[in-house]
Amino acid sequence: MKIGNFSKGAKVAAVATAMLVSGTVAQAQDVQLTGSGASFPFPLYSAWFKDFGQKTGIEVNYQSKGSGAGIEDFTNGVVDFAASDAAMDDEEIAKIDGGVVLLPMTAGEVVLAFNLDGVSDLKLPRDVYPKIFLGEVTKWNDPAIAAANDGVDLPDEDITVVVRADSSGTSFNFTNHLAAISSDFESTVGAGKTVPWPKASNFIAAPGNQGITATIKQTPGAIGYIEYGYAKQTNTPYAMLENQAGNYVSAGADAGKAALASAEFDDHNRAFITDPKGEQAYPISTFTWLLFYKEGQDADTVAALKKMVDYGLTTGQEMSDKLGYIPLPENVIELDRKSMEEIK
Repeated sequence: MKIGNFSKGAKVAAVATAMLVSGTVAQAQDVQLTGSGASFPFPLYSAWFKDFGQKTGIEVNYQSKGSGAGIEDFTNGVVDFAASDAAMDDEEIAKIDGGVVLLPMTAGEVVLAFNLDGVSDLKLPRDVYPKIFLGEVTKWNDPAIAAANDGVDLPDEDITVVVRADSSGTSFNFTNHLAAISSDFESTVGAGKTVPWPKASNFIAAPGNQGITATIKQTPGAIGYIEYGYAKQTNTPYAMLENQAGNYVSAGADAGKAALASAEFDDHNRAFITDPKGEQAYPISTFTWLLFYKEGQDADTVAALKKMVDYGLTTGQEMSDKLGYIPLPENVIELDRKSMEEIK
């Protein structure tokens, strides 16, 4: 019997390995789910899966290893589900026998977190922050930054740029935004889960949102892109960004909702807004997806996955704002409920 794209024996081995890693001993009748992928929603998913397991007895072992690695695991059939901030592209979907169901399960914002002694409030113009990630603006007291921060004592300090070392949906959304607002960035670096960042001495790489957050906090003068929830939970300062309307906006639930209001989903439930309109729209906002096999899994696994999704669309949404994520609009919840029925 095939489960997803892999054998039942392979799934049993994968589950057994996950059980050993987590140090748990589950009863034979308990259904266990394994997943991997995006680090962007990990703080939220971690809270979901813990509470879901306590309420249902269904253990969910999820590894936060980056969207690219999650899609690879999903393609290789060593997980029951995966997670990606970039959804899956058509080529990736075509590799999955039987088809894929993509469900946008939450949404969040990418912030530019920084470590600058004595500075807690920082504004970055939309024609400046792409240049930081091109390696063209290298000093914190650069005139272009100073002009937007009247009264702020910006130090004569080098900017250390922290980028992702792994294949990342956060990178996908961040670089797609930079490419949308800067033709130089589009032609030089481009957009994707991995990109050719400038080979400059002030660029360093770290794995996962967790790794970038830790590196920023440990590196004076650093700036990097992370999910808003990580900044919120670790008390890491982040910049206000100038949006398309010319307003400086801070990340938060209302600004995120304003950015995602115009989302239009395709037949695979994908929607990306690279430069949102709206007076109070935060410029870098995105949905993030769970990935499921349309067919091939046993009935108990399918039932457990649907229970997990239902939990995420109900109780789980109530946790979103507190943990730094954007609760799904009702129309997206209904889209997910309808699409969930395609999982057989």
